[in-house]
Amino acid sequence: MNPKHIYASLTRISDLEEKGFKVKALPKSQWKTGDYVVCKITNAGSNVFKIELRSGRMRGVIAGEYLVGVLGERFATLEATGSWKKVEDDMIMTVLTGAGLVGKLTSISSFIPNMIEVKYVGHTARDNKKVTMDEFVKPIKYAQFKTPVLLFVGTSMSAGKTTSARIITNLLKQANYKVVGAKISGAGRFKDILAVKDVGADAVVDFVDAGLPSTICSRKVFLSKLQYIKNFISSLDPDFAVIEVGASPLEPYNGDLAIESIRKHIKFVVLSASDPYGAFGIIRAFHIKPDIVTGVATNTIAGRNLVENLCDVKALNTIDPKNIIELKRILEKKLEIKLKK
Repeated sequence: MNPKHIYASLTRISDLEEKGFKVKALPKSQWKTGDYVVCKITNAGSNVFKIELRSGRMRGVIAGEYLVGVLGERFATLEATGSWKKVEDDMIMTVLTGAGLVGKLTSISSFIPNMIEVKYVGHTARDNKKVTMDEFVKPIKYAQFKTPVLLFVGTSMSAGKTTSARIITNLLKQANYKVVGAKISGAGRFKDILAVKDVGADAVVDFVDAGLPSTICSRKVFLSKLQYIKNFISSLDPDFAVIEVGASPLEPYNGDLAIESIRKHIKFVVLSASDPYGAFGIIRAFHIKPDIVTGVATNTIAGRNLVENLCDVKALNTIDPKNIIELKRILEKKLEIKLKK
């Protein structure tokens, strides 16, 4: 164990912190998505940005410290984009997510302060071979997926998907149903599935468990990783799977494939919308009519009225306690279940 290293949450499936490693610099021709790398922090950026540790706790950083992160890609509509494939000869990269996804910054919102900047030192290595996420994916047997799905999808990042998933998971657990939470596309963060675990989900899983730092990858690779997640859920035989599709299914995270792969098992759909027109666009693009629209677009009467007029769908602000009775009624009717009064 090397105490001077900061282990970001994308390393949580590995034993790098416990068993140690060597550091081996490799030419870019040998780099791949999912490689564990060691980087020196050259600029700590704004104090807004911290590193999410393996526990899920956030930690500030200091220039000169060393981070163990993962090569990957991000294409966030509201914050920043970047990829390890764009890294130049100076080997300078940016921490693209708090979970430790690193790559060359290619664009950033003018509303986002300076992000954490790092310089590549080398790959983690054992027996003179680089160490990757795939090496730590736990084997699991194939099982036919039959679990009823509550799907949480959004018009963009930060639209309110995880919040709605947390609220509805809590209602199901209060009624003693067995629930598995899953995030099947997006960029890796531990906090999303931890939020569902914290309100009582019997187990949680995401694409990080399957060996991906984000789901920007080939469709073939994504489908194999998605099957792993479905096998995990099936192995636990839950009453319901609360499944979040990260970001928006229109973004390059393979969210469209994710929805199609579980479409016939979907029993309830929550669309979190940052604006009413975005909700209308997702419904039209994916031929999927949500049972409720929630999120930022439902904060005011004006937003709710516009959603309902455009989409012919109930708009419900799920974070308002006054709406819990109505939410329960809708869930009970659609899922044919009884929730705790």
